[in-house]
Amino acid sequence: MALAVAAARAVESRRASPLLLDPYAEAFVLAAALPSPVPTTPEAAAADQSFPWDMVNSYVAVRSKFIDEFFAAAVRDGASDGASDGASDAGIRQVVILAAGLDTRAFRLEWPDGVTVYEVDAPLVLSFKEKVLGETGARPRSVRKIVASDLREDWSAALGGAGFDPSLPTAWLAEGLLIYLPDDAKASVVAVVAELSAPGSTAAFDHIISPTGDMAANAAFREAARRTDFDIDVDTVWSAGQEYDPVDWLRAGGWSVGVSPIAAVAEGYGRPLSPNLPEGMLTALLVTAHKAGRPRS
Repeated sequence: MALAVAAARAVESRRASPLLLDPYAEAFVLAAALPSPVPTTPEAAAADQSFPWDMVNSYVAVRSKFIDEFFAAAVRDGASDGASDGASDAGIRQVVILAAGLDTRAFRLEWPDGVTVYEVDAPLVLSFKEKVLGETGARPRSVRKIVASDLREDWSAALGGAGFDPSLPTAWLAEGLLIYLPDDAKASVVAVVAELSAPGSTAAFDHIISPTGDMAANAAFREAARRTDFDIDVDTVWSAGQEYDPVDWLRAGGWSVGVSPIAAVAEGYGRPLSPNLPEGMLTALLVTAHKAGRPRS
């Protein structure tokens, strides 16, 4: 899935009026050397009838731009959900990207001096990523630390070993992650994030509010996914019957939470989503949360 998202960013970067620019995304797709070409241009995506690339790419682009704006706000003034209590008057300088995959925000976004970006993911994913980035000559625009740890393991210890300081406000990201986790794993990740978050911390994630089984029930989308080189089995990667709601959990824990339906965000960006997307994607929420209180000095 990380390659599919990278391909979507590559396509978006080549549009006449892109929502984002990722000069490294195409290199990941090419380095993977899949059996048949995966479209990395708008023209190729529109022409490829094997999978509905255009509508999925737009979904990824809208989500990515929203999160880019979340980080810009977090490092500027420490809060991005409009719900700050006024305590955070300085930008956050500690960022953690969970299941970072082929995310290149450490390289493609403008970061203020003093920002450290931690990227957490499985060793195999990060190894591939480092190899490709090294071959492109990419240089991060922040201090960047990779944390090779599976989120099913004690990733908080690995994060601490890389220099993460839980006494400092943190901007957390879980993009395209929670939908793939069963309820117990999802609850565990959110609980650890909350535990490691100093006052003034903020978080962003996407949340599927309709049963994920509805997405797997979209026959046309399911079969198209299976036909791609990624061989995505929607029935297994999207667990049905999920009930855990991180939005309610965070609110109950005292976080201020902002919820933006992705369809409305897409309309605001001038990139409406295709009505042919699975219902779960069309009704997905882009969530930002802020932990109130004064950061420790």
